[in-house]
Amino acid sequence: MDEETLLEIVKEYGVERPLFIIDHNKIRENYQRFNKNLPRVQAYYAIKANSEPAIIETLFKEGASFDVASIAEFLLVYDLIETWTKPESDFYIWDKIIFSNTIKPATTLKALKKYKPLVTYDNIDELHKIKKFCDTAGLILRLKVPDTGSMVEMGGKFGASPAEAVDLIKAAIDNGLNVEGLSFHVGSQCTNFRNYVDALVICSSIFKEIERYGLKIGRLDNGNKILDMGGGFPTSYTDEVPAFETLAEIINSELDRLFKGDYEIIAEPGRFIIGDAALNISRIQGRSRRDSKRFYYINDGVYHTFSGVVFDHCVYHFRTFSKDKDKGNIEVCTVAGPTCDSFDKISTSEQLPGELEIGDLLIADKVGAYTTASSTNFNGIPGAIIININT
Repeated sequence: MDEETLLEIVKEYGVERPLFIIDHNKIRENYQRFNKNLPRVQAYYAIKANSEPAIIETLFKEGASFDVASIAEFLLVYDLIETWTKPESDFYIWDKIIFSNTIKPATTLKALKKYKPLVTYDNIDELHKIKKFCDTAGLILRLKVPDTGSMVEMGGKFGASPAEAVDLIKAAIDNGLNVEGLSFHVGSQCTNFRNYVDALVICSSIFKEIERYGLKIGRLDNGNKILDMGGGFPTSYTDEVPAFETLAEIINSELDRLFKGDYEIIAEPGRFIIGDAALNISRIQGRSRRDSKRFYYINDGVYHTFSGVVFDHCVYHFRTFSKDKDKGNIEVCTVAGPTCDSFDKISTSEQLPGELEIGDLLIADKVGAYTTASSTNFNGIPGAIIININT
């Protein structure tokens, strides 16, 4: 987004509240890049990354499906889809939505039952709960796989041990439930591509073991087995992130080697689709020098757009508009948020001009994922104004 466009947006909306600007051309570009490089894989956008309805609409029109983790997310997506097209068969929902949270409240399962949803599980107690409250569901067994080197690991909370897989699938079948396939998640922002290779090998071996035991799994409508590769596809926060095309080449090679025939391959990209498709404009509303170090206090912080500092282990960087770049020598500065909590520091090592003024603006790029999705109203301070461009 060029500065002229950004300044026009600032003029239109003001900066009393921070601005969160989403570029839908970039969303389309990322989705098309995913499809081009992983042609066998259907993308189920993980809306937990950013559930802005305009994003869902753009991706739906591009042909995406969706990954949800709560009944609120499920109904948001389902109701939006219903406004654009009507379900044509009982299996429509499986082609458009997967409920990938392995632990679901009984009330959620009761509400899902009429939709005949596609859901994940990873333990026997969840299986019994599904049987009791949502026996219409198609099941995906989620496996624990290596997630070394990922920014946010998943194996500590989710996934059945591969050694349990056959027993859990047999238990589902014995309970009259239909198992559709297997899933895994290598951890969010995964830059260790070996994790994908190991996970695919594990899934292939379990599919073979299922077959040896004579267990029948697959979709009810066409018999295809589902392999869900989860998320973790990295966005380019820094130049050190390996190219997605390199990962895609590795994955395609393993898919062709291990998963021939009646498999449907899906994945749940979130950060990859939206991470670099939004930026934040905030206003400096205070400044000080503390022990000779410049502090800038802006009208956004870790309780709002920059919640990823806390929840996502993410590092954000700031830049100025060109008109402000010469305001003092470049210094190592702290950028802090607007709340009364001293924890509310976004960065303590920003390279910025040391004489920016109250009222000047800062830009933070690549803030699309896990930011406004986790924003709070702490101290009664409202979050950013969300602005969609190129919709």
